Amino acid sequence: MTTPATTPAPGGTPAAPGAAPRLRNGELRRQVAEQLALDPAAALTSGAIAAKLGGRSSGAVGNALATLEARGEAERVGTNPLTYRATNTTADAAKTATVNPPATSAAPTPPKPAAPPAPAPAPMVTGPVRRPNGQMYHPRKLSGLSDVTALRRLREAGVSALMYGPPGTGKTSVVEAAFDDLVTIQGDSDTVTDDFVGSYVQTPDGRYEFAYGPLVTAMREGRALFIDDATLIPPTVLAVVYPAMDGRRQILIKSHKNEVVDAVDGFYVIGGHNPGVHGAVLTDALSSRFSVQIHVSTDYDLAAQLKIDPKAVRVARNLAQRQEKGEIGWAPQLRELIAFNRIADALGTAAAAGNLIGAAPDEDRSVVAEAVRNVFGANVTPLALGPQF
Repeated sequence: MTTPATTPAPGGTPAAPGAAPRLRNGELRRQVAEQLALDPAAALTSGAIAAKLGGRSSGAVGNALATLEARGEAERVGTNPLTYRATNTTADAAKTATVNPPATSAAPTPPKPAAPPAPAPAPMVTGPVRRPNGQMYHPRKLSGLSDVTALRRLREAGVSALMYGPPGTGKTSVVEAAFDDLVTIQGDSDTVTDDFVGSYVQTPDGRYEFAYGPLVTAMREGRALFIDDATLIPPTVLAVVYPAMDGRRQILIKSHKNEVVDAVDGFYVIGGHNPGVHGAVLTDALSSRFSVQIHVSTDYDLAAQLKIDPKAVRVARNLAQRQEKGEIGWAPQLRELIAFNRIADALGTAAAAGNLIGAAPDEDRSVVAEAVRNVFGANVTPLALGPQF
């Protein structure tokens, strides 16, 4: 019995029986590029391409894909599993195999063009910044910068930030002042995935079309996304944002034909967290996504600049010190102090002081009442309806 002769591969050496023919240098890379170019929109794994090439090693195909990516002739679009897609130069790479010449005959390597200069960091902002509602925000110090400047530079560096602190301390205010292209999601326990990615809505003519949500808008337009009260959102819902925040920078909309959405430059996520609020849970998965976590407390000096009643500011400072010591869980923040002035203008100072007592949680009310009465007088009581006129 004679042994069948093997058939040499074009441009290669004879192959062993049952094995894929050996290819000349650069030929496998050309074939991989050809498979990508056949369907430029498809995201393919090395295994899928190896199967199309008649059983080539997926490891060798993976190496070819990595080389194509490094040359700009393919782009990686997924990490688990690794998937690749064609670029506008893939078709050229598929035409002829590129053979690397021997080192002895290699032409001198031309010098690499100088890298473009790094963009200048966001300029320092120290003066008041107008928020979307027309109110002026007065920047505060953060690590030697103004908070507005620091947040803008964190965005440039791609470092997500979590602002945390009691309600009413100005977390939303600084975020709105820092980013004039802000898209906001107000989180709560009823927030669902559709609130992030979108859902089908009925048109006036009775048809249904997909309306994209704020996450998709921010990703496609390169805008800042503020997830307020992020820790009130169920963790399984909030997970929809994670692929957009990590190295993948893309999400999959399963409810809309498994559409893949990629984030463009400028997309940035910032979160808000109110520790101690019922239902607010800062999970490890969420915390790990925010490399910078910034505590936001009330600026009592700003309260004085806003001409809030000095007695109200004194009460708030006193209660804040007791809160820091763990004696109470609540103290008036800037939001309550601004409301104090408005109530005082409408109903009088005694009513505004009584409202501070009424706004306190039941467990802290006696301590708050003592602090308020020490400053405003013993006759101050929470607002309550009395007998008929």
